[in-house]
Amino acid sequence: MLNPHRHQAGLNRRELLHIGGLSLLGLNSWELARLRALAGDSPGSPSHRHRINSCIFVFLFGGPSHIDLWDMKPEAPVEVRGEFNPIATSAPGIQLCEHLPKLARQMDKFALLRSMTHHMPVHGPACSEMYTGREYFGPPMTDQARPEDWPSISSLVTRYGKSAGRLPPSVVLPLYSQFVGQSKRIAGQTGGRMGERFNPVLIDCEPGKVDFEVQGLNLLPEVGHDRLGQRRGLLRELEAARGITADDYGPAARTYAKHWEMAYSMLHQQAFRDALDLQRIPPAMRERYGYTNFGQSLLLARQLVEAGISLVTVNFDHESKYDKRSPMWDTHHDNFAKLKNLLCPVFDRAFAAFLEDLAERGLLETTLVVATGEFGRTPKVGQFSQNAMTLKTGRDHWPLTFTVLLAGGGVPGGGVPGGHVYGATTRNGGHVADKPVTPADLSATILHHLGVDPTLQYHDQFQNVRRRLTTGTPIRNWS
Repeated sequence: MLNPHRHQAGLNRRELLHIGGLSLLGLNSWELARLRALAGDSPGSPSHRHRINSCIFVFLFGGPSHIDLWDMKPEAPVEVRGEFNPIATSAPGIQLCEHLPKLARQMDKFALLRSMTHHMPVHGPACSEMYTGREYFGPPMTDQARPEDWPSISSLVTRYGKSAGRLPPSVVLPLYSQFVGQSKRIAGQTGGRMGERFNPVLIDCEPGKVDFEVQGLNLLPEVGHDRLGQRRGLLRELEAARGITADDYGPAARTYAKHWEMAYSMLHQQAFRDALDLQRIPPAMRERYGYTNFGQSLLLARQLVEAGISLVTVNFDHESKYDKRSPMWDTHHDNFAKLKNLLCPVFDRAFAAFLEDLAERGLLETTLVVATGEFGRTPKVGQFSQNAMTLKTGRDHWPLTFTVLLAGGGVPGGGVPGGHVYGATTRNGGHVADKPVTPADLSATILHHLGVDPTLQYHDQFQNVRRRLTTGTPIRNWS
């Protein structure tokens, strides 16, 4: 279901959709008092496929082991290289882990950025740095969101990006990254100090279910599109009769009006509703991605960029999130068994199908794919760096270097060439040896691809200053 967080107007976007599709069965004084904030024109044009530049940002919460998966060191001592062997890929000279065979066959479609680097070893602040492109503002004391969080790339695109019609520029699914048992999401995923009203639309869902559907996007039988349009027209007439215009309302009311219009457009644009309807997808295609929340989230992301959404963030969701010592990619114990038996099979199947599907549909021409965690893992098995829960069978946090998977974005012309390696690490995979890339550089690359000027400034409500969207430099030369 649509489940964004509240903004200044006091209503969340779930309630906006409720107003758009259900509450208009009758207009009471409560609704009129809020719907008088409406100030807009007719909804967007009839649905059709839009080909604007887009990005799918895949976040692998926990920190995948770069040295065991995509930056292997087979010549290193056993305590470094670990238990896995590298295999050849469809790109000559590039190897991947033996437990990623499907992805290895798609290596010609994506690149490995092996020189990502920062200095934050704690999950929450490290996630914040990757989600926002900014160094964390405080000490590494918490994994949970705070009001002074930097705005996420997804919220910057919500505010400054483009989309088809009046659809939201930025969508997150199937959940915000969050530790099970904690009351707050991980840092850096929303508007933060730029303002919660710029939060991306969150589609909180479990798409891995065979009968999955998003609640809130279907009108009741007795309230079709024509009738909803008549009620919307009535609201405009009521405002006109009272002589009310958008200028009569404050920022909160105007923000509410913007979200109301967006909700109305989401209800009326068939392309958007179809994109979230997995029942329309042939079972063979769904099976190709795998009936997991991660696999089906990637399938939803593919459909959403086809519908005209600019940025889709897919947060990795997996049953291992209930493992208190090593949730998801955070392999503090049984690193090799967990990668081999749980994580690699899900990722290999889904991400390989995803890349192949994007290529077959011509979407890699305009879609930049970014897959990353918040950091990598220690060069030595059992090495302690930050978390005392790390056992001899695990690898601890390691932010000094790790790998980002990149694909698409148009080649040539600034896109990422497939079958390519950018940057390099030292012999033990512990430090950057060539072409370091920071989270700021990655954020600038994403914004530049989406047509958002990285030098634009927003108002930092926490410190009351103006800040650039990012301080990084876009990667333009991938050679």
